[in-house]
Amino acid sequence: MLITAAVMVLTAPLMAVAAILIRIEGGGSVIYRQTRVGRHGEEFEMLKLRTMVPGSDPVGVGTVVGRDDPRVTGIGRWLRRTSLDELPNLINVWRGEMALVGPRPTIPAQVRDYTPHQHRRHEVRPGITGWAQVQGRAGIPWEERIELDVEYVEKRSLKLDLEILRRTVWLAATGQGLAPD
Repeated sequence: MLITAAVMVLTAPLMAVAAILIRIEGGGSVIYRQTRVGRHGEEFEMLKLRTMVPGSDPVGVGTVVGRDDPRVTGIGRWLRRTSLDELPNLINVWRGEMALVGPRPTIPAQVRDYTPHQHRRHEVRPGITGWAQVQGRAGIPWEERIELDVEYVEKRSLKLDLEILRRTVWLAATGQGLAPD
């Protein structure tokens, strides 16, 4: 909790600037809420900075928003490219719904088709970043991402979490391999 609180304090000015820019560009809510599946299959409302125009409806389950999708705002493109749209996930960590490191939470419709093996990813709290994200994120097939999540559950340790955090910071700083989930 102390680490989460420190990160929240350190990123508060950045979140404030992003919130102002979101409001200036398109009005509407600054925070986007979406139902996701967490530990033990329990649903929760994941928080993100809004990156699409107000009132945008999802195209479909698991649809990846393309680079040229007209629903994504200008500031939204930048927030997604830098993964700063995920900063409100820290509130989910503070609430105990998420962890800093763990499998990224998915939407309920995606979970319905999981095998018992794939459901193992729900044995831990979902994370802001995870093993699959530092292995290539959007550049690897969905099934492989799930398998990497299960591998994380089986091998998780403080050492692995620190390695994932180190890689995440490097990827965020260099802009490599970051694309919204």
